[in-house]
Amino acid sequence: MKVIKIAAILILVGLINRTAFAQEERDLASWNSVELGYEIDDNWKIGVEGQFRLKENLKTVDEYFGELTVNRKLFKGFDVRLGLRYIRRNDNRGSIQGYENRFRYHLDGRFKHKLGDFRIGYRLRYQNRNELGVSKDEGDFNVKRVRFKAGLEYKIKNWPLDPKIAGELFSRFEEGTESEIDKYRLTLGTEYSLKNAGDIGLFWRLERSIGETIPDILNIIGLSYSYNFK
Repeated sequence: MKVIKIAAILILVGLINRTAFAQEERDLASWNSVELGYEIDDNWKIGVEGQFRLKENLKTVDEYFGELTVNRKLFKGFDVRLGLRYIRRNDNRGSIQGYENRFRYHLDGRFKHKLGDFRIGYRLRYQNRNELGVSKDEGDFNVKRVRFKAGLEYKIKNWPLDPKIAGELFSRFEEGTESEIDKYRLTLGTEYSLKNAGDIGLFWRLERSIGETIPDILNIIGLSYSYNFK
């Protein structure tokens, strides 16, 4: 089955990366989030999310942010989402250090469907981010990306922790330059549904840069909680 082959390939890529770069020093990060959603009707949904991230082997604050999202279902299995994010990022490198205020917006197109016991999802995202209070003359510029993500979930009968796997490619482009695929992510996770009390998720994620002599490799562990009001 094609879907099983895709999942096997993604798992294999992850294992290869863990082996090939085992001798390199890696950073360990933690991303933890709380998300609340409200379904206005069958087609509209709004949500808010707060996330807190650590870096440098969980010793230093990386960033924290708040995000507002609006979802519009267009037809069965397909929706679009607008997200607005205010970020406080800890810049602890270089001559000028401290917390930076950043703003990011993104627009998603998302499609999901079922194939037997599998749940398959795709997401195409455009995002645009800049630093607040800093002009272009002072060194600020918009960071624009196009991202494509594909995910697979396997529903196991009478088992609450269905496994999930996802792969995502990032393409970055700026004014006057050609776009390039500069990193990817692989994610393994699961989710546990609390009866009438939301969902708790747990994941491990590998993020690796592309096209660099010494690639940036980041291992991420994450914990999430989400609840939807109807």
